[in-house]
Amino acid sequence: MPKISVIIPVYNSEKTVAETLESVLAQTYGDLEVIIVDDGSTDKSIEICRQFKDERIKIIHQQNRGLAGARNTGIRHAQGEFLGFVDSDDLWLPQKVEKHLQHLDNSPNVGVSFSRSRFIDEQGKPLGIYQMPKLTNITPEYLFCRNPIGNGSSVVIRRDVLTAIKFEANLHGEVEDFYFDDRFRQSEDIECWLRIALQTNWKIEGIPEALTLYRLNSGGLSANLLKQYESWEQILVKTKVYNPEFIEKWGNKARAYQLRYLARRATRQRASQMAVSLLNQALVTYWRIILEEPRRTFISLIAAYLLWLLPQSIYQWLEKLIMQITGATQRQRIQKEQMS
Repeated sequence: MPKISVIIPVYNSEKTVAETLESVLAQTYGDLEVIIVDDGSTDKSIEICRQFKDERIKIIHQQNRGLAGARNTGIRHAQGEFLGFVDSDDLWLPQKVEKHLQHLDNSPNVGVSFSRSRFIDEQGKPLGIYQMPKLTNITPEYLFCRNPIGNGSSVVIRRDVLTAIKFEANLHGEVEDFYFDDRFRQSEDIECWLRIALQTNWKIEGIPEALTLYRLNSGGLSANLLKQYESWEQILVKTKVYNPEFIEKWGNKARAYQLRYLARRATRQRASQMAVSLLNQALVTYWRIILEEPRRTFISLIAAYLLWLLPQSIYQWLEKLIMQITGATQRQRIQKEQMS
């Protein structure tokens, strides 16, 4: 039995899947299986995967069910005690599995181990900035408001954690076990993490290294911000069924943080009016966001309004400068935390 199963959902990702698969096969920890779930691809993605002659690779085919559905299929076939997920356009650094297994072995109460992530562009070029979330003492309300895990390619999870939150349903013509919720085509990650936080006693904890390379893709699901927000709202609807007190207490606050996050994405996509509108909605929903995180909130406001007011060339120059300063500061912080 392999120690860890790495699940790669694949749907029409012929431009990136080879690099993703190479990054998993190059792990310094080799006792793993790689489960590629072909989620109804119509391009050459799976043909590319078949060119890799490694006995650790298994390819499973299914009709399209979306990212959550592909991960669930991979989990059902996985043999490992631990499970990792990597989307077919993201990359893992060589020591990722080794570092996470060390973390989980040394922390028996931690069920979900995640890493920081470094952003890359569509061509795989580093953007020089990182996801820099809080790593410890992650409460359910903090998770819901800020999602420190950041992306599904950053986690390694104990199988016992997924077993604890599984549910049975007939969504595709037969009763199956589900871990992620197939009914979510967006926001499936945070819905699953929140269930873990609310329904189990397992801790969710991060490690300081940036071991995931997370690709910002303007053509991906996350680009459709309004649909993403509608999907996120469905998390509140679902969670309210099994924990109404939690939603009553934290729902509006979480809405404001989500709206601010989407505003930052709109700013990156140069949608200035949408960014300003989303930020205004955030402040109306929960104005205390200014007091709780003044720096991030004001930076979001300034960026959106400057994008709205300044000529594009000046804004791009200013954005590049700020990203360089931010990236340098983040790298120094990561190095300091790794040494401590």
